[in-house]
Amino acid sequence: MGDPVGILGLGTYLPSKVLTNADLEKIVETSDEWIQSRTGIRQRRIAAENENTSDLAVGAAKAALADAKLTPADLDMILVGTMTPDMPCPSTACIVQAKLNAPQAASVDVAAACSGFLYGLVMAQQFVASGTYRHVLVIGAEVLSRVVDWTDRSTCVLFGDGAGAAVLGKGTQGQILSTYLGSDGTKAELLKVPGGGVAHPASHASVDQRAHYLKMNGTEVFKHAVREMSKACLKAIERSGVKPEEIACIIPHQANMRIIQAVVERAGMPLSKVYLNVDRYGNMSAASTIVALCEAVRDGRVQRGDYALLVAFGAGLTWGSCVIRW
Repeated sequence: MGDPVGILGLGTYLPSKVLTNADLEKIVETSDEWIQSRTGIRQRRIAAENENTSDLAVGAAKAALADAKLTPADLDMILVGTMTPDMPCPSTACIVQAKLNAPQAASVDVAAACSGFLYGLVMAQQFVASGTYRHVLVIGAEVLSRVVDWTDRSTCVLFGDGAGAAVLGKGTQGQILSTYLGSDGTKAELLKVPGGGVAHPASHASVDQRAHYLKMNGTEVFKHAVREMSKACLKAIERSGVKPEEIACIIPHQANMRIIQAVVERAGMPLSKVYLNVDRYGNMSAASTIVALCEAVRDGRVQRGDYALLVAFGAGLTWGSCVIRW
């Protein structure tokens, strides 16, 4: 098995601007009651005009490094899970590396949408466990407000901006006991930003068609998210050797309240064990699960010795889960 790999430090960065449901009522035809009853969301954070994904990522990274009592010079690798990179090339991770001044760190983005942080966490665990690297910084960061179509009331109410980060290294705090990852590319059409790549490069036509904004088949995404997240929960628990009732805190991707409720019900787990912040931040994609973990630890919902279950689902389709012993 080798030495245990754990989380040495955690950090978040959330933009200061708050966009409430009441604010959205002035932008699109919707209502606070409609949004809350269907999603559980009351408000979300919006990045400032001069804030890019890399800026949010750096804020979270600095907080995580401080928590781990490490410096950028201690980092061997930087992984950034994001679906809203600063630009297609170079990677946001390289931009973060420069802003942190960590030139010795290998840097790359992880493109698994809302599952990006969990995919990065599993990758980081492998690099540390193999002895290839001592310290790996994993970040989930998104500025979804710039890819959301603010004329589409079915999607614009769901998303927010933010970032969270974890430093991984050898250790027993936040020890990763088990992991599970999955994907289904045959369902890629259900959730996508079609414009901007080589399939649909930027043009007058692509802009007119609003192809550079997020498109989602909400009904189908809901169905697949519930099925795959509940299965992922059970897979990670089974691989960990921990009994389901021993899980102290469930930290799901904060997509919307209805999905979360359906996932834990299908997995046969109590909603009372779920950590929720979807009401305050909405769906922050790759940042969602890590920000929730940071807050669960901060708020005492995850304490030393507790078993925590993380689970996420995103475009791709992708999904992942892990069990951590804090």
